[in-house]
Amino acid sequence: MVRSSSWITPSWLILLLDLGCSVIAINIAFLLRLNFDLEALMAYATVKTAAIVLGVNLCLSLLLRTYRGIVRYTSLADIGRIAGLNITSCLILFTIGYSRLPDMEMNIFPISVILINFFVSSFLLLSYRLLAKWIFRYYKKTPRRNRTRAAIYYTGHSSMMLRKAISDDPAADMQITAFLAATNSHAGKSIEGLPVYASRKGQLFKMVKEGNISLLLIPNDHLDPAHLNDLVEECMALNIRVQKIIPVSQWTEGTSNSIELKDINIEDLLERSVINIKNEQLNKDLKGKSILVTGAAGSIGSEIVRQLLNYKPSVIVLCDKAESPLHELELEIAEKSGGIQVIPYIGNVCDRVRMQQLFDIYAPAVVYHAAAYKHVPMMEKNPSIAVMNNVLGTKIVAELSVDYGVEKFVMVSTDKAVNPTNVMGASKRIAEIFTQSFNNCLSEKYQKMGPIFGAPPTRFITTRFGNVLGSNGSVIPRFKQQLEKGGPLTVTHPEITRYFMTIPEACQLVLEAGSMGQGGEIFVFDMGQPMKIAELARKMIRMTGKEPGRDVQIIYTGLRPGEKLYEELLNNAENTLPTYHEKIMIAKVRASDFTEVNEQVNQLIESARKHYLTPTVARMKQLVPEFISKNSAYEELDKGKMII
Repeated sequence: MVRSSSWITPSWLILLLDLGCSVIAINIAFLLRLNFDLEALMAYATVKTAAIVLGVNLCLSLLLRTYRGIVRYTSLADIGRIAGLNITSCLILFTIGYSRLPDMEMNIFPISVILINFFVSSFLLLSYRLLAKWIFRYYKKTPRRNRTRAAIYYTGHSSMMLRKAISDDPAADMQITAFLAATNSHAGKSIEGLPVYASRKGQLFKMVKEGNISLLLIPNDHLDPAHLNDLVEECMALNIRVQKIIPVSQWTEGTSNSIELKDINIEDLLERSVINIKNEQLNKDLKGKSILVTGAAGSIGSEIVRQLLNYKPSVIVLCDKAESPLHELELEIAEKSGGIQVIPYIGNVCDRVRMQQLFDIYAPAVVYHAAAYKHVPMMEKNPSIAVMNNVLGTKIVAELSVDYGVEKFVMVSTDKAVNPTNVMGASKRIAEIFTQSFNNCLSEKYQKMGPIFGAPPTRFITTRFGNVLGSNGSVIPRFKQQLEKGGPLTVTHPEITRYFMTIPEACQLVLEAGSMGQGGEIFVFDMGQPMKIAELARKMIRMTGKEPGRDVQIIYTGLRPGEKLYEELLNNAENTLPTYHEKIMIAKVRASDFTEVNEQVNQLIESARKHYLTPTVARMKQLVPEFISKNSAYEELDKGKMII
């Protein structure tokens, strides 16, 4: 139902009330001064004095516009204008009284009367305004049907501003009835008449019981992810919905929709402290250089581009074959580039001629290779395309990088490359094997040539990590779409588990590893504890204020082709070495002979180019012996093979 606009008191009525208060005030001042002696009062010509006061206050009111303010929103500024009016009025009355003394027997405006008039007039003018404001607030506080009772987390300035904004909004569908303090020291106290509770479980239960709270509002500029996660868990257990508010500094003043409430995202809970770049060499590696990012329009590629801007390269070439996303990225980066040349380059990494043109024109010094097909079920159905894009594309860009003297080639890989059970993971593992063996071959070649030739011009580095939050086609955006439709949420298996990290985390890893790498390493990231997808689904449902199994169902659809229950970051035969960064490790993997690998990769690409499906997958299994298909049409190829 649309609420009608609140009635605003006309300015002329406020002006009449103010003038009436001024007349009443001067008469009360005389009565108080004369101890209510009416005979003595008659000697002062009260009608004449009242007329003078009325005229003075009318002129000052019109000049200072004290009658223009909306009474219910009376503020310190309004109080200041009223005080200024009364002070000026008293000075004028004082001047009038003493200027007429030579012609009159007595002063019509004694100093004592003027002082009393100041206080009485100020009291009357402010009292009726504050009374009207209090009545209006009382009316708004009267509980209405279906009005949500909410509490605000934090007791600082932003929370006070939020409370005031909600209270001043007549269309607000919520009522603030309590505060939740960040520290226990504030518990048991009150702010603006509202109780304050501590953010611990017992106090939360007390808040719900006493205040019937069903919503907790959190200013967006407070709470680290770990604390937020604990608080949301406790609130969900008590059926309290949690929403966050954009920072006060971003509010648009003077609009009824200035307060923007957002549900807490699962990304807010899974996000961890960001990686601190500890390698000062990174700035030296990138500043003033030409940088190529393949797959630049994708989730990882676009974030790499954003972060590269911080290191002031001379040119960033955005290479992708997706026209619309690349165009959108170009527009976004152009606003942030700060003079850095940004080149959108539409090209397929599998097109050697097109990629050679790129290297000819822009001569990149560093290549971040993020172009890849990543969807497991899709690649399981199209293995030849997975090989062409993920293997051939990597091979072409790697070979051109060596031909054109690129300093570093940093490849983005995946945890699905470890003990792969699907075509996509196997294709990325083959790309890892190729670049690693290529790097080792170049190193051996330069070692044989002697120290005079130094190190190889191109160093190949691989980064390997798990799922990123919010990437295109990932599970969280899919769950959000299903929740918007009311469910159900589809999960492949009750026990399926995945590692998660944020896109900025992943890209910081890529930049850091690219800087610290000397060539041939596979860097893995400490991804913390894995999470069950089913539990993730239940948490996302509860965060919308609904109950899994009752309001929104979870349906198990069965593992998809090539999908496995658990992802690994290291092969069983591998181990890790630490680096100077506690969250980044080097995976020690078996070495491969480049000549043999290159020949096998060429044969694999030739098979894929003809789109022979089963022979292509069979060749992949020769290159990656640990590739054991699961829930796939290619399981027949593994018969007789010992599963690692």
